[in-house]
Parts: sequence; structure tokens; C-alpha cells
Amino acid sequence: MRNLRVWQRPTLDAVAARAGVSTATVSNALNGTGRLSETTRQRVLASARELGYAPASTARALARGGTGVLGLTMTTYGDLPVPYTEIPYYAQLALSGIAAAHERGYLLMVMPSSLSPWMWLNTPMDGVIHVDPRADDPVRSLLRERGIPMVCDGRPPQPHWCDAWVDTDYDAGLSLMLDHLTEAGARRIGLSLPLHDDEYPHLIERAYASWCAERDLPVLVEEYASLPDYFTAERDAVSRLLNRDPRPDAVIGVYSDSGHNILAAARHHGLRVPQDLLVACISEDSDYATTTPPVTTLSLRPDRVGDEAVDLLIALINARGGVDRHRLVQPVLTPRRSTRRPVRRGNGTP
Repeated sequence: MRNLRVWQRPTLDAVAARAGVSTATVSNALNGTGRLSETTRQRVLASARELGYAPASTARALARGGTGVLGLTMTTYGDLPVPYTEIPYYAQLALSGIAAAHERGYLLMVMPSSLSPWMWLNTPMDGVIHVDPRADDPVRSLLRERGIPMVCDGRPPQPHWCDAWVDTDYDAGLSLMLDHLTEAGARRIGLSLPLHDDEYPHLIERAYASWCAERDLPVLVEEYASLPDYFTAERDAVSRLLNRDPRPDAVIGVYSDSGHNILAAARHHGLRVPQDLLVACISEDSDYATTTPPVTTLSLRPDRVGDEAVDLLIALINARGGVDRHRLVQPVLTPRRSTRRPVRRGNGTP
């Protein structure tokens, strides 16, 4: 008879031994408590992940009067359904948040955007990550009534001194993208910008305008209504940019489908990408690797945002001291052919 090995649940001692720390340090790292360096905390989490260790949090949470459940909520737009799970940024954010919560012994419940006010106020949760808070945000107002810890993905448009949030460093991201375009020869870079009441487009516009001012380059912005049909609205905005005289030699967009919209507008105007126009956008959509041509993208790193948001929320739940309540994640640029000028031959043709 074959000798079958029985899988045994990894122990706290095993995680401590692998990480080279005490069991108390492991417990603090997983619970978001204690005064640990970020290096130590990450080493413990990596060791727990490698061993497949997950603390049994439900009993512990109940012992302290909690539920062991975190909520991930999306902002609402009245009765307009928003398919968040079909948008790569939000899908990656939710998956990374779930993984980070499980590593720390919590469940993470992704809540639909159509819940009634009664459900927002009564669903059992120890804390909430609220995504894309708006200026007039009914969900955020209801959640604040509950008095439970809340972390925002994105900076609130009307900040309060006690707000806790995780966001991407847009100044760094826009500099990466715009510097890349100027290195490719662009000098008139247009921006298609959504009109919206969250802070995202305003931060993007400020970062873009500041970058242009520092280099004495023109600010070329066309705004468009993001609801209800931002596809058509953005293509019209890009067309307005391309009708300028002189027209931009590069255009960037800030939504997931912006690259597709800019390519469509360029084709409509008979412009070749990248020969006549450079194109880039902020997106997590892997399809941009196979468009014609492949489009340069800036990733806002929703995987890191989700992980940081869970870590910050658990720190607030456990009243961890010395916590930075405002965290910035560094973006990543992926250059592709849409921003690569063709090499010209001796006769001046590409």
C-alpha cells in the first residue's frame, strides 16, 4: 500500500521560523498591530504566503466583538448600472483585495452598487474599502453614519482630517508618460479629460498642466461628459483636439477604453499611428498589447492599491499606532509601438 502523506495546516511557529522572527511578530504582522517596520511586515506576509498559512480569524474576530469580514464597496450613480467587474482596474483591485484579506485571516465581501440604504447600514462588516468616492457620494455618507473604519481607494473630493486613503501617484505617472512622449519627439501633447465629480480627473489635469508649465509646452485639453456614453463623447473630444491648428502630435487618455477611442478618432481623421500621431492611455487592459498598433499604457497598479488598502484598513480596525493614513502607489509605464516613431531612411521616408 502506497504511503500517503497527510497535509497538515502550517502553524504560526512555522511562519515565525521561516521569517526569522518571533510568533508575536508574526501575529502582529498578520493582524496589522504592533510597531513593525514595513520590511519586517512584508517578510512575514511573504513567509505566510509561501507556506500557505492563513489564520483562523472568525473565532478571533468574534472574541473581540467583530465579524472577520471586510467590505469592498463601489460608488453609485443613481440607477445607472456600472459593470465594475468588466473593467480591468476594478477587477484587479477586487482580486488583490481578496487575496490580501485572506492572507491576514479576513474575508472580503465585494458589494454590488445597487444595494438599498438599509443594506449599506446593516450588512455586518468590521471595516470598508470604498472605491472612487465622489463629491456627492451617497454610499460614503451612509457608511460614515455607521462609524466603522473606512479606507478610500482614491482621495475624497471633500477631504476630512480623519480620512484614510490609498491612491496612485499621478504626478509621477504623468511625468513618466509625458517624458516618454517628448523623448519620442512630441511637443504638442493633447489630453482628453472626463468631466466627473471624483478627484481622479482633477488630479490628472493638475499634474498634466504642471508638467507642461515647467517645460513651457502648450496645455491642450478637451473635456467630455463621462456619462452616460463616454465612448462617443471621448471620440468627439479627441476629434476636437485633432481639428486644432496646429494639431497635437500626441494624445493621451485617462480611462480604460481611451486608447481604443483615440485610435478610432485618428483613423477617422486619416492619421497614422505612430507616424502622424502618438497615442497613450492610462489602462490595465491587456488587449492593448494586440491592438493595431499596440498602445502604450500607464498602469495605476490596482494590485498594489488593493493590498495597501487592506493593510491600512486592518491597521485602523486594530487601532495600530503610527500609521500613515495617506498612501501613494507608484505607477508603471509599458511603452509600445503607438509611441515609437518609425526610423526614417536616408531619403526621408519611414
